[in-house]
Amino acid sequence: TNATIPAHLGWFLGLVFVLVFIAHLAVRRLAAGADPTLLPLAVVLHGIGYVMISRLDTRLAEQQSLWSLISIAAFVATLVIVQRASDLARYRWTMFFAGAGLLLLPLVPGVGLSVNGARIWVAVGPINFQPGEFAKLALAIFFAAYLADRRELIAASTWKIGPFRLPEIPYIAPILIAWGFSIVVMVGERDLGSSLLFFALFVIVMWIATERFIYLGLATVLFSGAAIAAWKFFSHVQTRVSIWLDPWADEYGKGYQIVQALYGVGDGGLTGTGLGRGSPDKIPEAQNDFIFAAIGEELGMLGATAILISYLLIVGAGLRIALRTERTFEKLLAVGLTTIIGIQAFIIIGGVIKVVPLTGITLPFVSYGGSSLLSNYVLLALLLRLSDTSAIRLGDRPDTPTPIERWRAWRLRRSTPHEVGA
Repeated sequence: TNATIPAHLGWFLGLVFVLVFIAHLAVRRLAAGADPTLLPLAVVLHGIGYVMISRLDTRLAEQQSLWSLISIAAFVATLVIVQRASDLARYRWTMFFAGAGLLLLPLVPGVGLSVNGARIWVAVGPINFQPGEFAKLALAIFFAAYLADRRELIAASTWKIGPFRLPEIPYIAPILIAWGFSIVVMVGERDLGSSLLFFALFVIVMWIATERFIYLGLATVLFSGAAIAAWKFFSHVQTRVSIWLDPWADEYGKGYQIVQALYGVGDGGLTGTGLGRGSPDKIPEAQNDFIFAAIGEELGMLGATAILISYLLIVGAGLRIALRTERTFEKLLAVGLTTIIGIQAFIIIGGVIKVVPLTGITLPFVSYGGSSLLSNYVLLALLLRLSDTSAIRLGDRPDTPTPIERWRAWRLRRSTPHEVGA
């Protein structure tokens, strides 16, 4: 703050170094063939995000430090538990019901909390978390497993509507269910960003699975129709759209947040005002939805571009993993996980710079929030596991047993009685 380095920042950087070193060792030991760029890119985004959070609110920075520790622990635990990515396909329906339950949990009276008009929070004792952050992982696994099994049936065209050919209703029911879930989230929870994210996740994975553009068109029509209806009948949707079209019409009211964000990005120019020398604290909730505006103000266009390039590299690495993976489930899961990162980044950055209507989701690895950070590190671990699995099958590294597999083999030998010679 005021261009001075906070005393706790050095402590955090030391903590990050230790945590990253532990995470790196875990990747080298448990997923030696994984893509070497994913973890460093995530750490860079995480570090920049923490510096901005620390600059905005010291108390929140301390909480984020704790969540950083928990998230790295979850990252390592995921690599330990998920030894073969293909095993996740066996739990497809468990993931479906878990994801659907988490997604709808904030709507339960007495459980869900409304924050800034969006009902996306759940209180568990002193901790508030967003169950939708974990629902997206569960649903990505379900979508990949479901479509891997039924992609040929879904791709078949036996039902004709005008010039279009579609599969039988039972096989396209999931896209209608996904559409329904997105509408419930958009209307019931007032969360436009998550609504778009969940629907885009399924549609993109379905398109990759079937290789048919008709599903992109059908999905666009369904979601556009629902969005237009929501805009017509629900005042909070009308407010979001009107602020997006002309925030200066209510510059000191409902448009204040986006107007201040645009001013901040404009003030940053090419190189920024410098850390601690800008005024991002004028932007309400700058540490959450608008942290990209704070980065743009104090680090300038160069800093903002570095963030964009980092996300592009992560998306590129994720798609490269999908291309290298031979099994359909693993390919679709890699696409789904990559879509989550890419679409989230696009929605929040696009909302800040007024490319798309403003929504309330977080910027992966950068924004303040334990739920988001934890779920994104689990997502990262799954991508690394997929990358390592494809490297083994392609012969890029030998299929040597992991420490966990060696331990299980040792336990099996201990439990098997030895044969006694006659």
